[in-house]
Amino acid sequence: MSAFRERLAAYIKEQAKPVDKFGHQPRLYALAVEVGAGQVYDDDVLYAAAWTHDLGVFVGHRPEDPEALARWNNVTYALEKTPGALRAVGFPEEKIPAVLEAIRTHQPHAQPTTPEAIILRDADILEQLGAVGTLRGVCKIGRDTRFPTFTSVIEALRQALRTLPGQIKLESTRALAEPKLRIMRQFLAAVQEEGRDALH
Repeated sequence: MSAFRERLAAYIKEQAKPVDKFGHQPRLYALAVEVGAGQVYDDDVLYAAAWTHDLGVFVGHRPEDPEALARWNNVTYALEKTPGALRAVGFPEEKIPAVLEAIRTHQPHAQPTTPEAIILRDADILEQLGAVGTLRGVCKIGRDTRFPTFTSVIEALRQALRTLPGQIKLESTRALAEPKLRIMRQFLAAVQEEGRDALH
């Protein structure tokens, strides 16, 4: 592993709060490598974008006031802070614009055009599916203003199941998504059966 990778991972581990936010970065990069298998892309750019894209969602980086948080654009924040973070760990200066482009277009509604951006976005969609995607949603109940109840998270998971598969760009990602979609369908069906219309 190159020195900048070790330093960047250490920096993100320190910044990622709550602590469960940290696991997303190494998982996302591993998924991105799977998604990008056989494709031509810059792995340094992909690594850096995977590790820095969510800087704006960490406690200490985002606003704590609920109204300000509702208006918060975490992508804009990440675009502002990532160049300095990358320079501090010795990342190649000439590759920073490509990292920023991948971050700028990593959300499902975006339209990425560079290889690294397409791969990162698809991998981030995969992170929102399956057992891990379900776990990431459920752990927000009661601590994220968007998800005060079980029902609110279940609706978000149903929405993800309805919309995210159609936003995938690459065939490699579609293949990786299939078992994840199956797990989510089974989980949501079990919740429907066990909830007895009284989930709250």
